[in-house]
Amino acid sequence: MNVAAFTQLFITEQQPGIWLITLNRPKALNALNRQVLEQLHSAIVWIENQPDARVLLITGSGDKAFAAGADIAEMKDMNAQQAREFSQVGMTTMHRIESSRLPVIALVNGFCLGGGCELAMSCDFILAADNALFGQPEVTLGVPPGFGGSQRLPRRVGPGMAAQLLLTGEKVNAEQALNIGLCNQVYPAQQLQERGIDMAITIAKNAPQALYHCKRLVQASADQSIENGCRMESDLFGLSFATEDQTEGMTAFTERRKAQFTGA
Repeated sequence: MNVAAFTQLFITEQQPGIWLITLNRPKALNALNRQVLEQLHSAIVWIENQPDARVLLITGSGDKAFAAGADIAEMKDMNAQQAREFSQVGMTTMHRIESSRLPVIALVNGFCLGGGCELAMSCDFILAADNALFGQPEVTLGVPPGFGGSQRLPRRVGPGMAAQLLLTGEKVNAEQALNIGLCNQVYPAQQLQERGIDMAITIAKNAPQALYHCKRLVQASADQSIENGCRMESDLFGLSFATEDQTEGMTAFTERRKAQFTGA
């Protein structure tokens, strides 16, 4: 498989080890249909198999939308079983992004609603353009979220704010999203990709296995006691001392030079 196989996505290596997936349905505001979700899942696997891959960015094509939601045209005539199966396709893709060995950053431009917001929240963190608009407005369509929004949103903004957003269907702009902890940074729209790549370069300079351990620890913190979390941290801290990158990192520090991490 090569990048040409992903007809609903643009996949590019922006810098050595820095990969960008761009959802490519601008006329549909990058709405998530089954084909997009399946290709996104496959693209994650394909990029992870690139030996130099260090960080992944996900964004939407055009200046109007990151992803305006799941594709209502595809969903509206589904029966209950078909809808559940479609939900599972989305859930599987979101989980694959969340569990990636790579740090994954969402670059949110424009509408980030419903399934689009669920996609962004499956990334490790979100950088937003100043024109971004977030929300989980599924209740206005007669349904709850279907790709994990009811579970990830409370982890981002707390249960009270999540309940407000889910039950009202309200949308929040970029500054409001920043204030409630839904996104990490807000940039002028024309600078978003450049600033995202800059952050990815900073992350990519660090040891790949240490980055993955940090991802696992942060994600696990939501589901376990602090005692169990600290035990897991201690285990992964110990395992890191069996890696070449730990030796390189500490040796470089004592020699006052920059470490050259390989992932070994």
